[in-house]
Amino acid sequence: MPLWLEVIVRTLVAVVILFVLTRLLGKRQISQLSFFEYITGITIGSITAYISLDVNTDWYLGIIAVTVWFLVSLGIEFIQLKSKKARDLIDSSSTVLIKDGKILEENLKKERLTNEELMEQLRKKSIFKAAEVEFAVMEPDGQINAMLKSEYQPITPAHLGIKVAPQPEPQTVIIDGKLMDEPLATLGLNRKWLNTELEKLGVSLDNVNLGQVDAYGQLYVDLYDDQITVPQPQVKPVLLAQLKKCEADLEMFALSTDEEEAKKLYSDCSMKLQKVIDQVKPLLIQ
Repeated sequence: MPLWLEVIVRTLVAVVILFVLTRLLGKRQISQLSFFEYITGITIGSITAYISLDVNTDWYLGIIAVTVWFLVSLGIEFIQLKSKKARDLIDSSSTVLIKDGKILEENLKKERLTNEELMEQLRKKSIFKAAEVEFAVMEPDGQINAMLKSEYQPITPAHLGIKVAPQPEPQTVIIDGKLMDEPLATLGLNRKWLNTELEKLGVSLDNVNLGQVDAYGQLYVDLYDDQITVPQPQVKPVLLAQLKKCEADLEMFALSTDEEEAKKLYSDCSMKLQKVIDQVKPLLIQ
């Protein structure tokens, strides 16, 4: 076999082996790596390169070496799942870097981290003042996570005492100008509905790069032609306006009638509807 052909064959075999082993090791191996996973990734990559290029050595030896590393890695992951002590020993534990707005300099030195590097990581999380941080920790994979003090956290519906129903994920119904029937069926919609919504927006299907429908049945589209401005969906604003109109009509009915029973009924309904509007208004404002 010519040398160039042998290199091609060995490279293809190495790619297949690397792909199969990576799939077997799971998604952790391609996400944020722990210390041992980092070593494993480098080693397996080096051995597969050896399988591919070292034509003077039997390549089955490289396959044996990769298999051994794979089995060791799999065994260590199994031990980590069973034992916290093993996890702490292999991956180390988290290190607190900031507590109550105070930077812990000794822990920074322990992790060989400078103040500039710490602030850089905080800025990536939109945190610009260390004094606003309640708690910051460096995870075993090297990532820094931080929690702001209560007074600096964004206001959420929970802070306002508003209960918000779970919101289903948006469904992508158009990709590259083609309709996706399964996501439409998930939402209980069909092609006729989608074509009608596209007509309302004044766009053609073949000009849609991506189309998504949210939990409220509103269609959002991204067009290939960026010069065209697509009007924003008006379902929620229209619904809010209709609710306010109904509430105003009830108040008018209460004022226009002379019957006390009817006046009280209209007033009670108006107050109840106003409470409903107050609850759903945060969801209906664009």
